[in-house]
Amino acid sequence: MDNKIVNIDCVDAYNRLFGLPTRHPLVTVVDLNNAPAMIDNVRMHYGVYALFLKNGVNCTLKYGRRKYDYQAGTVVSFSPGQVIDVVMTEGEISHDVLGVLFHPDLIYGTPLGEKISTFDFFDYSQMEALHLSDDERAIFINCLANIDKELNHPVDSHSSLVISANIQLLLEYLSRFYDRQFITRHKVNSEIVAQFERMLKEYYDSPDTKEALPAVSYFADKLCLTPKYLSELVKRETGMTTKVLITQHLVNVAKHSLAVSNDDVGMIAYKLGFQYPAHFSRMFRRHTGLTPSEFRQKIVEQN
Repeated sequence: MDNKIVNIDCVDAYNRLFGLPTRHPLVTVVDLNNAPAMIDNVRMHYGVYALFLKNGVNCTLKYGRRKYDYQAGTVVSFSPGQVIDVVMTEGEISHDVLGVLFHPDLIYGTPLGEKISTFDFFDYSQMEALHLSDDERAIFINCLANIDKELNHPVDSHSSLVISANIQLLLEYLSRFYDRQFITRHKVNSEIVAQFERMLKEYYDSPDTKEALPAVSYFADKLCLTPKYLSELVKRETGMTTKVLITQHLVNVAKHSLAVSNDDVGMIAYKLGFQYPAHFSRMFRRHTGLTPSEFRQKIVEQN
């Protein structure tokens, strides 16, 4: 049976779902331990930003075709446009979850509004949760308490700036905590990079003509990660972006084809996945300083 679909297009929609009060139309701090209503097997379509700290119960979040086991002491975050399936573990009766939800309208014209797109974890944390230490969890809870305190203050001309500043402080802390997690997960991350590099090589090892150039999303999907998380992981481990590594490999494959085959440049471009030979030639020259034909001639002269 399909999950019930709920549009969380405003903070009040979320509060009504759990029977919680709405003190501000654009932002809410929630403690689901105090929620009089519980939900099970629901599909949420988010129109707001949301951050949740899970302390206890088990449930499964599904994002697209993938599952994420939402275990104790983890933070997940969602942004407008994401669709999440929530399935409670059988027999669970409580929701030990704290969180904050805010509508994009809250941060328009604020410093956070200018910076919100730089917090990449909104695009990947449902796949790769942030696991907090006890000290980090205390900081998270304290930030929520400060936001909650401001919600109890009568709304005035300073409210949106003060609230958004406190939310931004929480997001800055989460960025710091993710930095720490990338470092402590070095062994796991290096294995993922090795998998990515093997998959990239295998992509061009087959003689089949490629329908398109390999995108970061292609490899991220196979690794069950979001493209932004894979890109951040690869950059931290290698110092280069996934796009740079893909392009470097593509150039090396092109060099090999130019050196060992008699195929014309257009055919090589087509086999590599380029729709237009001119795009291939521009890419090749940008990275080698030579056109494909000039590179081939140079190889001939050297031999």
